[in-house]
Amino acid sequence: MPPRVVFSPLHCLRRLSMLHNPGSASHSWRHTFMAFRDKRLLCIFLLGCASGFPWVLVGSAMSGWLSDAGLSRAAIGYFGSVTVVYAINFLWAPLLDRIKLPWLGQRLGQRRSWILVMQGLMLFATLGIACTDPAQAIIWTSLLALCVTSCSATQDVAVDAYRIDSIGSDTRRLSAAAAMGVIGWWTGYSLPGFLAFHYADALGWNQVYLLLAGVMGLMMVFTLLVPEPLTEREQLQAQAEAIYMRRLGLSQTLWQRFLVRFSVTVIEPFAEFVRRNGLQLALMILAFVFLFKLGEAFLGRMSIQFYREVGYSNEQIADYSKLVGWLATCVFTLIGSVINVRFGLVRGLLIGGSAMAASNLMFAWIAVAGPSEPLFLAAILVDNFTTAFSSVAFVAFLSWLTGRAFSAAQYALLSSLGNLGRTTLSSFSGELVDLLGGNWVMFFVITSLMVIPSLILLLVISRVFRRRPAPASQSGAN
Repeated sequence: MPPRVVFSPLHCLRRLSMLHNPGSASHSWRHTFMAFRDKRLLCIFLLGCASGFPWVLVGSAMSGWLSDAGLSRAAIGYFGSVTVVYAINFLWAPLLDRIKLPWLGQRLGQRRSWILVMQGLMLFATLGIACTDPAQAIIWTSLLALCVTSCSATQDVAVDAYRIDSIGSDTRRLSAAAAMGVIGWWTGYSLPGFLAFHYADALGWNQVYLLLAGVMGLMMVFTLLVPEPLTEREQLQAQAEAIYMRRLGLSQTLWQRFLVRFSVTVIEPFAEFVRRNGLQLALMILAFVFLFKLGEAFLGRMSIQFYREVGYSNEQIADYSKLVGWLATCVFTLIGSVINVRFGLVRGLLIGGSAMAASNLMFAWIAVAGPSEPLFLAAILVDNFTTAFSSVAFVAFLSWLTGRAFSAAQYALLSSLGNLGRTTLSSFSGELVDLLGGNWVMFFVITSLMVIPSLILLLVISRVFRRRPAPASQSGAN
């Protein structure tokens, strides 16, 4: 077993009051709202936009293009498998904590340099997609989409680490930072998505993707505008290396220094997470993260196809699903974050998860009633409220679990598991609809039931945290 390094065991217990004792986590509504008066939150919002935008390129806009090109439901679902890299980006996430890019790393810093390079690669891939025809060259389109998702998944590692590095251990602002990240994500996803669907019929999808390439250029400008966060990451990592060398009794040969650096870079981020929580609790946390967003992912993968089959036009999808959905998400995310800051994350996750499951039944209602605009609006509002409420609690919870020396690697591990359901398993959503004989009502009922196992796990995790005594060295930490 690797030697224990710079973190106290069970460091989460220092801030357990944030999960279970809202009175000590937030003193008044005034203090709750003060958490949002922080310039760092604007930077987190801008980079959140950059994180959400690639999902337009390979998600909603691409699904609309593939549907217009005449591809089947199953083919559209399988195309979503290009997003599998979001589920495995934890494999290379440790490199973003340790490797400095030449030249750019010196001028922009560790986080921004990685973000800017990935955005540049996505810009060229988007221009390539604009020159393709999925109906005639689906393999080429898929390869370019895979390039977008690979760069986007790497960018997400750096963006999430930027948010955690910026806020540090300020637990009172974790929910506020998560809210701004979520609002930024949905802004980057919804507004360009609105433009894509609004102009798809008039311009054609190829021209739309040229427009989206311009939006990617704007995201690169955002990256240049935000400052690099100041952290003690390098000092903590150097301490970890020194402890490895001392406890293993290694001399300072080049080969041994390499082995130590490799161990601290690749193994220690994940070993520390397991050590800090214990194997049983760590596995329960990972299972919860994997299952929580599964039902939402199945619904999201088939939503555009469902809207089309029910009878909604591209313009209606743009107006309601994208524009109205974005406004609703921004408002509801702020409301959800305030509630989470005030009352704690576990309550937010329980309420948000339950409401998220129930909201899927609104789409079953649409499947029965047909293309009613008022019902479409109501479903979008309810869905965005529950999604926003649960998402901000989920992101804050993952950030709360992350160690500060390996923020990129540990957050990527947790978020990758969350993305695994969204990307790999949801690729079979089209097959599920076909298996049900096109019965959309039953499909949405099934997606609403998918969240139940994760809520049961959350209750168990919460009880485990409550039963664990805080180490003596941490007494009085709260």
